[in-house]
Amino acid sequence: MTWRALHLSQPIERAPEEVAAFAGNPENLPLWAAGLSSGIRREEGRWVTDSPMGKVEVSFSGPVEHGVLDHDVTLPDGTVTHNPLRVLRNGEGSEVVFTLFQPPGVADDAFDRDAAHVRADLARLRNLLESRGR
Repeated sequence: MTWRALHLSQPIERAPEEVAAFAGNPENLPLWAAGLSSGIRREEGRWVTDSPMGKVEVSFSGPVEHGVLDHDVTLPDGTVTHNPLRVLRNGEGSEVVFTLFQPPGVADDAFDRDAAHVRADLARLRNLLESRGR
């Protein structure tokens, strides 16, 4: 069974290598990913954060240097959410594409709220990177 998927993208006027290096560094996640805004730290070799949902683990599958920023988020109850995130070349800049899935049991209004959060996170990432000096 497949789930409803929504591809959310954001152009960024920075080279893909720069975007991937910044966005793929877990230490930078609190700067642009609101769901991880409480900070992120290493605990026993894992990246963990205190999110609005409680303590979660974040792990990137990579290879980040090739723009593959797919990451798994393990929730406090053990549920793992896979988040495909890619940085693509778009002319001289980048296109960041996040795929949001709607698994069974997630209501349409909750899915729409999640999409709005992702859009805001991607816009924050763009603003951070484009405001940095070249």
